[in-house]
Amino acid sequence: MLVHDANAMRTSSMEIAEWWSLLSDRQRAYVIEHNGEALPAELVTAIAKPGGSVARDAWWIAESGAPGFSLSSRAVDWIEAVANGEDPDSP
Repeated sequence: MLVHDANAMRTSSMEIAEWWSLLSDRQRAYVIEHNGEALPAELVTAIAKPGGSVARDAWWIAESGAPGFSLSSRAVDWIEAVANGEDPDSP
């Protein structure tokens, strides 16, 4: 069963740049277009697939209590920078 609550995700050390590069062009375009919105289940699955889980304590996860699976404001900024052709560093 896929969990959509960031509080229930298991710990993993995968950084945003690592999972971002593993998304398809279509998935990256969706995240850019819907940056700041909760992620749909298929994207959560794509992010979790390489590491087997999504870290609830990763910097790119929204604060606990956020509805659905949302990215943190720093992750939203990271994605915006990528969308603008910049090369952001992960914190």
